[in-house]
Amino acid sequence: MAAPTGAGAHAPDGRIVVGVDGSPGSLAALRWALREASARGLPLHAVTAWEFPTESTFGDMATIGDFHPVVAAEELLVSALADAGVAADGETVTTAPVEGHPAEVLMHVASGAALLVVGSRGYGRIFGALLGSVSHYVAAHAACPVVVIKPVTSRPIHRSRPRR
Repeated sequence: MAAPTGAGAHAPDGRIVVGVDGSPGSLAALRWALREASARGLPLHAVTAWEFPTESTFGDMATIGDFHPVVAAEELLVSALADAGVAADGETVTTAPVEGHPAEVLMHVASGAALLVVGSRGYGRIFGALLGSVSHYVAAHAACPVVVIKPVTSRPIHRSRPRR
């Protein structure tokens, strides 16, 4: 019998992987993953996917001006961890900027992980389906458990008053 899509033969390696792209959803996912890793006594691995920008329709790869995507990805990770109040220390929190499409990168890096945590950008059902969603893809295909965290909104909650 064939293994289901996304299922692998890897045993969990005792780490939590979190995808970070700087969005409010990924920052909420990072904060949640930090708390979960601490509660479980597991190391956390924060990952940012990056790709070279292209300047032509033929896919010529180049940097644009002083922009270097791997440096930008590293800065994004450091900034996200600083916003969460932690630093990469190599033992409990590690980081990696990895070249590739976010869904593919997360699937590869989380292969064998105890847990994969991603944020939801909150586009909703219609836009999420139209745009394609990294969180939806990894939730459906990852070989490990996946937690999708929605960002906390700062909008006030409007509650209707009970009718009398």
